[in-house]
Amino acid sequence: MASFKALIAVVFISALAFQSCLVHGNFYNDMYFNWGGKHSFIFGNGDDLNLVLDKTSGSGVQSKKAYLFGSIEMLIKLVPGNSAGTVTAYYLSSTGDYHDEIDFEFLGNSSGQPYTMHTNIFTQGKGNREQQFKLWFDPTADFHNYTIHWNPTAVVWYVDSIPIRVFRNYESEGIGYPNQQGMQVYSSLWNADNWATRGGLVKIDWTCAPFKAGLRKFNARACKWNGPVSIFQCAFPSVANWWTSPVYKQLNWDQQGKLKWVRDNYMIYNYCTDYKRFNGQMAPECSKPQY
Repeated sequence: MASFKALIAVVFISALAFQSCLVHGNFYNDMYFNWGGKHSFIFGNGDDLNLVLDKTSGSGVQSKKAYLFGSIEMLIKLVPGNSAGTVTAYYLSSTGDYHDEIDFEFLGNSSGQPYTMHTNIFTQGKGNREQQFKLWFDPTADFHNYTIHWNPTAVVWYVDSIPIRVFRNYESEGIGYPNQQGMQVYSSLWNADNWATRGGLVKIDWTCAPFKAGLRKFNARACKWNGPVSIFQCAFPSVANWWTSPVYKQLNWDQQGKLKWVRDNYMIYNYCTDYKRFNGQMAPECSKPQY
């Protein structure tokens, strides 16, 4: 374990001098359909992708490469109208029983009701760290930027450059953190009407099908992961700027203010305050600063 962590340190120190041109991701080149490919389509020279759900199947994509640390961006336009029972997911995940995962999930709604944005993080197969929000805009009217920033210090979830959640690395205090497994990028649109809308009380109205979610300009400014004994392949416009950005050390005062605004006004569930669910045995990170 110590030698592996030392390898990470050496690689990133060496990478500070690395320069590379920033090229936006391309769905043709960087992703593939992992299920329901007949219900999805790529267009716009590979910049745009539509996920589709109908009575026969939903659909999903995943990145061809895995990454360890970086800034993963996706522009998403959610299913309009009566989307109750549907879930549009956008997340990072490794594989196996002890996988790591960082989630955005958007739970559909009946017409005129707001979407629920569900976030979660898994470390070594352990999740149960859900936080949910109502969005302060109509996510079906236009594309919005959903970004996962992830480095050895913290994971930060952003919506249109506004931080909504932070999970800091307290591994030295025995709290799990996703820093040893490369993760691929996934997105999918699927039928979850057994739980997604009002706990499964509202089912999908198939007369509204097909349901479509739009994805645009997938961009991974991240280190490509080829396994724990390999060298990371970085693709940043400036690794030094990425590595030293205040976003990855601590949110500045303006960002902290925006984070507080979102959490005070739009958070509807926080695992750290659900004492009944956990019988008062709250996760240790709940008592730690997260900004």
